[in-house]
Amino acid sequence: MTLLVFGFGYTGQVLARRLGGPVIATGRTPEARQALQDRGIEAVDPEDRAALIAALPRADRILITAPPGETGCPGLNALVPALARANAFPDWIGYLSTTGVYGDREGNWAFEASALAARSPEAARRVAAERDWLEVGRGMGLTVQVFRLPGIYGPGRSALDRVREGLAHSTVKPGQVFSRIHVDDIAAGLADSMERPRAGGIYNLCDDEPAPSHVVNAYAARLLGAPPPPEKLFDEAELTPQARRFWGENKRVSNALAKAELGWRPAYPTYREGLSAIYAAENGR
Repeated sequence: MTLLVFGFGYTGQVLARRLGGPVIATGRTPEARQALQDRGIEAVDPEDRAALIAALPRADRILITAPPGETGCPGLNALVPALARANAFPDWIGYLSTTGVYGDREGNWAFEASALAARSPEAARRVAAERDWLEVGRGMGLTVQVFRLPGIYGPGRSALDRVREGLAHSTVKPGQVFSRIHVDDIAAGLADSMERPRAGGIYNLCDDEPAPSHVVNAYAARLLGAPPPPEKLFDEAELTPQARRFWGENKRVSNALAKAELGWRPAYPTYREGLSAIYAAENGR
């Protein structure tokens, strides 16, 4: 089974490792494509229509991770015409979106059926990209699923790294929580979906315990034997407008549907298991 990844970043790499089969990935520059080829991955220029048309009939599964821009989802813009021209019908198409599409829930739970209330241009583009991919799935008879992700962490990209580098900012806003997900649990959820594909399926992939960021930072510091980052109240923190928008959204994201339909269970149900596993791996334990 061959996986094609449009936007071969952190999550795409982990999924490819998990599946272990042949991989085709897009690379926008010659340097990026050469780096992919050096790793034994077939590289395709996403703007080369002929190359995409040649590659797509060999792709059983397609994952789109690239974020949408002002002109929409680049994966959809490139792949849909090529799929039609190649007469290709992959078994599974997954689009990675964000839980930012829910906007602010004032600390309440967000479910897949919840109304979407994006509060930033980036999240609004995700709403449009989700809609467009699901419409393509219905119109072309393709098995398209959408996965809404919160903050992603994992080896090399976690609170452990931020604390170690002195970059962790422990802003405290009473009642504020964030959902998160270990990258390995994303890959597991996507793999489970491939075993149980449902056209038009939408799933939240997140851990079981939304938590305040300063609590997560303090736990990371404890693992490292370092003092916790100094805390600063939200009203006193110097934040960029984008950061203030981020902190203006307070929600708990439910993963119940993914568990019920896909049989998925996060290996790291909270930040504690996730950070502890990363720390143990870093220290050969």
